Amino acid sequence: MPAGADATVFTAYQAQFARRWGHLTRPHVRALAWLLDSPDLLDPAAPGWQGRIAVPGPADAATAAWLAQLEADPAPLDAALGGRHYSRLGLYAEKLMAFYFAQRGDLVAHGLQVRAANNGTVGEFDFLLDARPGLRHIEFATKFYLLDSVTPGDDFDQLVGPNLADTLGRKLRKIFGQQLELGRHPAAQALLAQPVVAAQALVKGWLFYPEGTAPPLPGIGAAHCRARWHTLGRLGGLAQAPGELHIVMPRLHWLAPLMVPARPTDDDTVPSTPPAMPLGDLIPLLERKFAVDRSPVMVAAVRQEGHWLIEETRAFVVPDDWPQRAAERRAARAAP
Repeated sequence: MPAGADATVFTAYQAQFARRWGHLTRPHVRALAWLLDSPDLLDPAAPGWQGRIAVPGPADAATAAWLAQLEADPAPLDAALGGRHYSRLGLYAEKLMAFYFAQRGDLVAHGLQVRAANNGTVGEFDFLLDARPGLRHIEFATKFYLLDSVTPGDDFDQLVGPNLADTLGRKLRKIFGQQLELGRHPAAQALLAQPVVAAQALVKGWLFYPEGTAPPLPGIGAAHCRARWHTLGRLGGLAQAPGELHIVMPRLHWLAPLMVPARPTDDDTVPSTPPAMPLGDLIPLLERKFAVDRSPVMVAAVRQEGHWLIEETRAFVVPDDWPQRAAERRAARAAP
């Protein structure tokens, strides 16, 4: 699906993930592997973050072996997820990370709310980990933003959520200006048996770029997961690989590169995905969808390997008026 001379930049992560984690076929295990091993969205060395970026590093051999065990027997992970349907991708990702921290023996608290004396909510700790002595506060987020302008600079408000209701700039201002300060609040200090000795952000995600060369973004990790976004009108003009098929990706499949059975399965432990289709069928499907729902859609281009369909690249497809609406939102934010 990617076009242009730098197309390999937009397929590199999928190929890397397939080399290391291609033996993992269970969606929950693959999602957890992506959370633990994918490049961080923010560059920990960038001076603007003042050293407040968690740097877990790539998954080591022991973690890889543990993930392989979960692939063979997912019962502990399935029990931790509770068999429920998650409507919020962020909550699903948090539950996966909570399972990991608990299995590692570091988890002290997850989703701990802090209330003031008047019973109003002050904030919530995503994760409190044992830092011996003291506690390490991890503010965790998984985000998917589209670059709506290629103007060079470090304006993170150029990176907008698919539904235009959020920007990376807004999210980072909240994380660094508010959420990471929670441990200093008197109500938090009164609640915790140990002090918070470190507060760091752990931000995972994918950034989606318009056609053309993706500009470097100061403060963003150089190896971050990246993909394209296309208007529906432009989609039909893209070059397609022979035999390429496309799958509209349900939200809970957005984390790791997609890998699904090539044929329908009766296994109800595998979250279902829409059928794979050629581009000629995808475009009218999206036309009908956008006629009633203007929300952008994430699509994976897949190839078949044996009994599996494996993601080669992904993209958000947006309605044709999305760039104009994004520009209007950007102008409104800039207005005094």
